[in-house]
Amino acid sequence: MEAWFERIMYASRWIMAPIYLGLSLALLALGIKFFQEIWHIIPIIFSMKEIELVLVVLSLIDITLVGGLIVMVMFSGYENFVSRLDLEDNDEKLGWLGKLDAGSLKNKVAASIVAISSIHLLKVFMNTENISNDKIKWYLLMHITFVLSAFAMGYLDKLLRK
Repeated sequence: MEAWFERIMYASRWIMAPIYLGLSLALLALGIKFFQEIWHIIPIIFSMKEIELVLVVLSLIDITLVGGLIVMVMFSGYENFVSRLDLEDNDEKLGWLGKLDAGSLKNKVAASIVAISSIHLLKVFMNTENISNDKIKWYLLMHITFVLSAFAMGYLDKLLRK
């Protein structure tokens, strides 16, 4: 009975496989949104103010960082929790694939969130005339919380690895 239960429990990790596959749909949605933003600015690029263009570019960078985060979680999570990726030798294999354990992935995700938050905060600072001071304070507080959380997670990981 115990062996049967353990086999079923171990096999249940495959429930995560469609979830990781679903992340590829989220990546597709981000790609569509990325090119939609580019499509919108092409006809008005010469009439845009520089600050407007910078804000759009920061949004594109934001989308790119989130896309990279999705790829990292999708592949690393699959390899750590479901199964190894069986890629042929002639396939292009990502250099970090197979090297990120759950702890390293957590730290990379935290660092990515800080980077995404930094880009968002920069967009807020470049658009301060349209945002209330209370909102700016909340954005800043949230960013500081992300930074401190990422630092604490990295520090704890360093302590635990020794």
